[in-house]
Amino acid sequence: MATWHKIVFGDCKKMEEIPDASIHLTVTSPPYFNAPFDYPGLFEDYSQYIDLIRSVARELRRVMAPGRVACFVTQDVRIEGKLYPVPADIVRTMVEEGFTYRDRIIWRKPEGYIRISRRSGVQVQHPYPMYFYPDNIFEEILILQNGEYNYPRIAPDQESSRIDLREFTKEKLYLSVWDITNVLPLKGRLEEGVAAFPEEIPRRLIKLFTFVGETVLDPFLGSGTVTKVAKELGRNSYGYEVDLELKTTILEKVGFSPYPLTDDRIDIIERDDARKLRSFLQRGVSGQKSVTKRAP
Repeated sequence: MATWHKIVFGDCKKMEEIPDASIHLTVTSPPYFNAPFDYPGLFEDYSQYIDLIRSVARELRRVMAPGRVACFVTQDVRIEGKLYPVPADIVRTMVEEGFTYRDRIIWRKPEGYIRISRRSGVQVQHPYPMYFYPDNIFEEILILQNGEYNYPRIAPDQESSRIDLREFTKEKLYLSVWDITNVLPLKGRLEEGVAAFPEEIPRRLIKLFTFVGETVLDPFLGSGTVTKVAKELGRNSYGYEVDLELKTTILEKVGFSPYPLTDDRIDIIERDDARKLRSFLQRGVSGQKSVTKRAP
């Protein structure tokens, strides 16, 4: 089945390219505020970050079809010792803008995986009370619903969207904890320097919350994972990315070509409000030191 995809390089606070009530699922991972090893200095303060989430929530309320869901992959962020409750504030903001808090899934990464540093190593260096900081091996998938969903009578042409119950059981999708290996920060990979989530997350969510031929949105497209998976699963998509420096990565990941070999269509739009951020962020990341690097 041929699909279409529109990738907009511009600020997702205004998604003017999307008609009202036309999106059937949103899957996204907003910036983790000013996370030291991903987004250092991106926002002036936390209130500016929440203002961005509120603007996106209002646009999602407009563009999403009644009863459909928006899924946010996110986690708390600790900066200079202060922990910011990002998931809680995203839920609060979305609810204030008219969404219903439907569910939360814990994405658990493999034990022993430490992306930046062993925070628990502080306890090893100082084996006394109050030095305990556990290593984080999970993130949250927040599921918010845009009003009531009118469950339709399933027609014969929708059988292609039937959930594979063997896969549902084998992968334990019925649980609120999903064990999924993360995208490892390896040198030379396509997403190097980008906080990408694994394809398995949007793959599961797209299968569970959309029919073949429906439309998926990612307001913070990053390296283009959601568009790639939507295309593979026979869904259409919109993706917004403010950082023009990610254009090459996105186009390669989604298989863009001016001479396509399939009937799938990918349109690229560059707006005046697009920015160049990757080099700025990577300079900030290079100046960070992990707990283990500071240890004697």
